[in-house]
Amino acid sequence: MTRFLPASARTAVPWKNGGGVTREIAAWPEDADMDDFAWRVSLAEVGADGPFSAFPDVDRTLTLVEGAGMDLTVGGARQLVNTRYIPRDFRGDVPTDCRLLDGPVVNLNVMWRRGAGATAPTVAVVRGRLRVCAGALVVALDGTAEVAGLTLEPYDAVRLGGEEAMLHARGRTAVIGLSLPADAPLA
Repeated sequence: MTRFLPASARTAVPWKNGGGVTREIAAWPEDADMDDFAWRVSLAEVGADGPFSAFPDVDRTLTLVEGAGMDLTVGGARQLVNTRYIPRDFRGDVPTDCRLLDGPVVNLNVMWRRGAGATAPTVAVVRGRLRVCAGALVVALDGTAEVAGLTLEPYDAVRLGGEEAMLHARGRTAVIGLSLPADAPLA
């Protein structure tokens, strides 16, 4: 069953380390907390320089969606994140420090636990018309999008059920391919 996930229904929750806030879009299992999700998708607001929360055995894909960007140091290596809508991968269990380039940013954050029975999600930011696979999560980023008979405003999302759907993204839209164990329901 396809599920609409409106931006207006999300609550800001402090980061695991208290250094910012996040708004969860979707997670699996649905009742999972920050220590036992198989995968999690959220929007994170970064308002100040400082460390990212550590997530043991978790990999991440971060996509800058608002703001000038960040200069990250991930495990001692510099990773400049100063272009919007480009997904960037890094390990969540490696010490990561952030220096904001010019004020606050908002990031789309996709995290998945290694060895949790799910394969790594695919993350793409698209515009235009494309067919989206069953079970995917679609998040409008900087404009509207239509999918599965629903119109998405910025930061609204849709979790597709058991059938693929046509997406018409008028603005940049994230399409996240998610994997679940074979016996798990799609929505």
